[in-house]
Amino acid sequence: MPANIVVPEVGESIVDARVAKWLRKEGDAVSVGDPLVELETDKIDVEVSAPQGGVLKRIDRKDGEDVKVGEVLGIIEESAGATPSADTPAQPKAAAAAASAKAAPAEKTRATPTARKAAEEHEVDLSRVRGSGDAGRVMKRDVEQAATGSGNGRGAEATETAKAPAPAPAPEPAKARPLTPVAEVPRPAPGDRTEERVRMSKRRATIAKRLVEAQRTAAMLTTFNDVDMSAVMALRERHKQSFKDRHGVGLGIASFFVKGSIAALRAFPRINAEIQGDEMVLKQYYDIGVAVGASEGLVVPVLRDADRMSFAQIEQQIREYAKRAEDGTLSLADLKGGTFTITNGGVFGSLLSTPILNPPQVGILGLHAIQQRPVGVNGQIVLRPMMYVALTYDHRIVDGAEAVQFLVRIKQLVEDPGALILE
Repeated sequence: MPANIVVPEVGESIVDARVAKWLRKEGDAVSVGDPLVELETDKIDVEVSAPQGGVLKRIDRKDGEDVKVGEVLGIIEESAGATPSADTPAQPKAAAAAASAKAAPAEKTRATPTARKAAEEHEVDLSRVRGSGDAGRVMKRDVEQAATGSGNGRGAEATETAKAPAPAPAPEPAKARPLTPVAEVPRPAPGDRTEERVRMSKRRATIAKRLVEAQRTAAMLTTFNDVDMSAVMALRERHKQSFKDRHGVGLGIASFFVKGSIAALRAFPRINAEIQGDEMVLKQYYDIGVAVGASEGLVVPVLRDADRMSFAQIEQQIREYAKRAEDGTLSLADLKGGTFTITNGGVFGSLLSTPILNPPQVGILGLHAIQQRPVGVNGQIVLRPMMYVALTYDHRIVDGAEAVQFLVRIKQLVEDPGALILE
């Protein structure tokens, strides 16, 4: 009996999507749970899987088309002996049987399309790879680790016969972001005035809409300060190895500003609020959004109940969010809510900026690059690692004095990180 492939319900706030890419072609044989098509929404990307086994009989909505929740994308028809697609070369029966047997457990493994492609390239058995993604989903990085024998799964047959798995390689130190564009535009010939039209992704279009909405509806104002990062950098230098050995993640600067922000939000609760009609909703919990720049656009996953998290938990969660943002595996739950946001333009080299509010929040903290600058200390001019910080706030409910004192409080705490323990 034919089965419809429909646009699934992703979340209450998502009613439409865009067909990003079909992963199978008409006439392909599929099994239950096989990923068929990738959908792009304004928040997350979604894989639609086969509701039953059979043959992909028809594709109704092509790549790039906008669709609504519940619409039919295509049809699968049951078939006892589905034939492979025309561009698949015939295999000898023995080889085909072996390949089929090996592929059977792999098809049941939850994995991203990029992970499946990497598994084919590296000849890795997906069923033997332990996934690090959401709900145990296998990611591309898991396959690559398995292929080199450094991951938590097994790849080539040679790995299976090894007496012990190879130790995981030490992670490379963080590299500075390239200053050149990711994809440089070819230099035109003399006199050439070529133009190119590129359709915005759903996420990019939503980002544009929300930023304009924030500027139109909020009374945004930004106040600035600078922070001496000497104490934080010295503390990180003293404890970086022991922290990494114990927690498996480096001690960054983000956790200091998350902790400092929470302490300042407790002191100035209206910056942790939102406006609903003519009321202020003062929130007594601290869900801190951390802006992450991915190739498909900025996303802001949320550190839920960040006030209850340790430094290590904050760093681990931010690192995991950054990986999942790039892999496109963030869930809607990761992005929902948020009472205050922190964004770090310094990783791209920004020295100073005015961040835009993330509605309905009324405050956002902008971090910037750390630079050696001359400052006056005890009557002497000395070089110190300094960072400009910016707080954009909604002047409708946050007064200027509150905003300035909020930023001063963060400065005090970060410049004396021992005080964060007392907080």
